Amino acid sequence: MAAPILDYTLNDGVAVLTMDDGRANALGHDMIGALKAALVRAEGEAKAVLLLGREKRFCAGFDLEVMAAGPEHVGPLVTAGAELLMDIYTHALPVVIGCTGHALAAGGLLLLAADVRIGSEGEFKIGLPEVAIGMTMPVFGLELARDRLAANHLTAAVTQARIYNPIEAAKIGYLDQTAPAAALAETALARARELAALPQPAFRNTKRKERAATVTLIRETLTSDSRTFDGAAR
Repeated sequence: MAAPILDYTLNDGVAVLTMDDGRANALGHDMIGALKAALVRAEGEAKAVLLLGREKRFCAGFDLEVMAAGPEHVGPLVTAGAELLMDIYTHALPVVIGCTGHALAAGGLLLLAADVRIGSEGEFKIGLPEVAIGMTMPVFGLELARDRLAANHLTAAVTQARIYNPIEAAKIGYLDQTAPAAALAETALARARELAALPQPAFRNTKRKERAATVTLIRETLTSDSRTFDGAAR
């Protein structure tokens, strides 16, 4: 039997989700489905969520095999990824990410969707390389970046596809802080426990109001924007 690609444990009220597909933690349909199910489960039994990756690799983006299989495959995968990002961005519980390594493309978008992002120190790459590899950035990616990244770095990060190391990423908004690799999981778990103590429904309701305009724009444009997901000129 194959090992699960997502581990779920409950630690003192924090649902700890650890992605590990044995490779680069790409977002394929299986990983997206597992994450969505785990987020639903967490809402029923936890007070906060912590998402981790495998050592040196947080998430490399969407599954390249699917992305190379043609527009009829790209659209459904990217749309499913957008829905996952919205699940994280609007989740009733605080969502903390412990970024264990490289976080590129959809991996970078996962960071932008979470409430708190703590990154491992090291020679890791974080960012949105879509334009550099010939893809048009979808509206949902642009709007998450606009919401979370420093305004004076938005064009470089998105339209110019600049990639950052963790220290740089913390300065412009992909991360909130960094931590030594050996201490990352505990540092992120401690922050998740702090956020778990915030009273509900005050946290959930305020988060919904804070993000309502961005969520509305993303949902209103998702179907029409899906025509550009493969990078073709239209």
